[in-house]
Amino acid sequence: MYVLGHRPDEFGLVPDEEGFVSYKELLQAIHEEAEWRYVRRSHIDEILLGTDRARFESEGERIRSADRRWVRDSRHAAEFVPKILFTSVRQRAHPVVMEKGLTGHGEKPIVLSPGKDMALRIGRRRDQHPVVLEILAQSAAAKRILFEMFGDLFLCAEIPSRFVAGPPVPKEISERAKEKDTSSEKMATGPGFPMSGTFIMDPSRDPDPYRKSKGKKRKGWKEASRRIRKRKN
Repeated sequence: MYVLGHRPDEFGLVPDEEGFVSYKELLQAIHEEAEWRYVRRSHIDEILLGTDRARFESEGERIRSADRRWVRDSRHAAEFVPKILFTSVRQRAHPVVMEKGLTGHGEKPIVLSPGKDMALRIGRRRDQHPVVLEILAQSAAAKRILFEMFGDLFLCAEIPSRFVAGPPVPKEISERAKEKDTSSEKMATGPGFPMSGTFIMDPSRDPDPYRKSKGKKRKGWKEASRRIRKRKN
């Protein structure tokens, strides 16, 4: 299959270091091509059971081409990085990204494209209306941010916010984010809420239930003592 074995980057796919992509990612990319929208997981399973099965390797929920004509090497930086690259994020992640920057998810890097269309195509797999951002790639590379080239795409593990440019965060979303932060702070510091590293003494949970009575003299002990002394006299 051309998608997996030759140019996965043309379809906005980035296999892991072993060459695998998930079936979900593969089907998303395939369905973006008008002539392949009919393809389902069952069609791929048929190929894996047919005469072409030796061309593919399946492992759990992921698949790869046995004959790969591409190479991915995350240890070496791209020799050339464009001045501007594009990526897209979910709308709900937009305020956080503008404030804190971008970070890859686990072993999955940030996928960047020289063109807006590909960035939008990849972003729509997670959000129907993603926010497209500009990345000041050359400036970031000058500060030793590592960019890996993969076909026509670029990959990166982390991009600080100072290298991210995009549309302003809508006022209502910004206000909701602030309200959420304020609410979280009140919960953490409000009255009666113990601070981290502290605990509340609860007498009812004392492991020695007789501790309260130890060392205490019963009521009326003084009167009883006087009566005993009077009898002796």
